[in-house]
Amino acid sequence: MTNQQGRLRMRVAVFACVSAAALIVDQLTKAWALAALSSGQTIRVIPGLLSLTLVHNPGASLGMGSNATWIISLLAIVASCALLYFGVRSVSLKWTVSLSLAFAGAFGNLIDRVMYADGFLNGKVVDFLNYGWSVGNVADIYLVAAGVAIVVLILLNEPFSTADADEAHANNAESDGTKVDAE
Repeated sequence: MTNQQGRLRMRVAVFACVSAAALIVDQLTKAWALAALSSGQTIRVIPGLLSLTLVHNPGASLGMGSNATWIISLLAIVASCALLYFGVRSVSLKWTVSLSLAFAGAFGNLIDRVMYADGFLNGKVVDFLNYGWSVGNVADIYLVAAGVAIVVLILLNEPFSTADADEAHANNAESDGTKVDAE
């Protein structure tokens, strides 16, 4: 087995483990919310900051797109496939973890849309974390955390691919005054 194959296996394993753990937590918290909360009931956890309120959201963030649930579901399918593809193609463990969290968030909400569908991809997401201005779920937290992490990785110029890593190495070598041979 080559070093590159070993790294690919590691990235796939990390992506799978992080995604699986995150999906399990997301689905367990949603199952708990469905069992413990009744629609319309609000339980204050941190006054003025966090309450628990069960909502079945047909739309996306802040209820946008409530009339286009199947489109949101199709976008979630495409996003999940893209995140899976790019998550295992990255040469950076930081990118792999960030993309696996984004995958878990997108796929976790997609599971809801399929499980609680009234028609073809016309389901609702189980939301229960009420921030006062929005109600979300653990999958939404993963999506936000992954989004922030991805922005940070971009700002820090964290290499995503082998080509990015080679370019960063060449740029560092040039700035150090050392010569880099072209391959």
